[in-house]
Amino acid sequence: MNPDLVRDPLPMPEHPVTPYLRMERIPHVWCPGCGIGTVVKCFATALERTGVDLEKVSVCSGIGCSGRTAGYLRLDGFHTTHGRAIPFATGLKLGRPELLVTVVSGDGDLVGIGGNHFIHAARRNLDLLVILINNFIYGMTGGQNAPTTPLTARSSTMPFGNFEPPFNLPHLAASSGAPYVARWTCLHIRRLTWAIEEAIGRKGFRFIEVIAPCPTLYSRLNKLGTGLNGMRFYHDNAEIRHGADTRDVAIGFQEPILCGKFVDEERPTFSELMDSHYGEVLGDEYVAMPPEGGFLHE
Repeated sequence: MNPDLVRDPLPMPEHPVTPYLRMERIPHVWCPGCGIGTVVKCFATALERTGVDLEKVSVCSGIGCSGRTAGYLRLDGFHTTHGRAIPFATGLKLGRPELLVTVVSGDGDLVGIGGNHFIHAARRNLDLLVILINNFIYGMTGGQNAPTTPLTARSSTMPFGNFEPPFNLPHLAASSGAPYVARWTCLHIRRLTWAIEEAIGRKGFRFIEVIAPCPTLYSRLNKLGTGLNGMRFYHDNAEIRHGADTRDVAIGFQEPILCGKFVDEERPTFSELMDSHYGEVLGDEYVAMPPEGGFLHE
């Protein structure tokens, strides 16, 4: 072959979300068919579209499959202890109010081990964006029953089927006081991205539940097939119903999944209430934390 006719291979274009990832840690630990990577991609795309200053974005996550998220994002982040992502995020937000503080973790971490922190953060209306990836099981620690495992579904600790009523997470968040509540599946990539974009622009406790397949444990134990089978189920059984009463959006085993934006309200955040209260009670003696973070800056 004439060497003059041999061309150098064309360079591969960089994926749009590559700058948001710690590529030196790729390949990741998530199983084939897992939906967590899809959520990470949607979050990165939302950051890109909103143009938020990445120097002012921080991600907190706990223990579990979804808890590995913070370690793969090229952002300031905390991989916290089990169930404690929200307390870490709370301290960070109160100390650095100018930051976009996001919590990305799983159902077991946020509403199982960390359930008490979840409801009180919503009650206080802390200014946090919480993305909860719900795969109905404790994925990383052995497939145990989770607080979201549907009735009759099997887990490693409920081999004959679950008999414990699971949480209806949108209703838990809304009834605790969250002013923004939405749910999507990993199939709804565009809608999930739009929801994250919208939530970035809101204030207060913004809660987005993402239903994701766990083919290695949940699907295998319940004979539901691969991750692709899970996505097909979402395609055939997800129903979008914006504004639905959160009391009516509970998820049953292999039953239709109601998705959409259920709550979108405005109410004062924890910091706003604190400043208003102490300003009224203490007057000029009270010095509120400035928006740029006050004493923690040079």
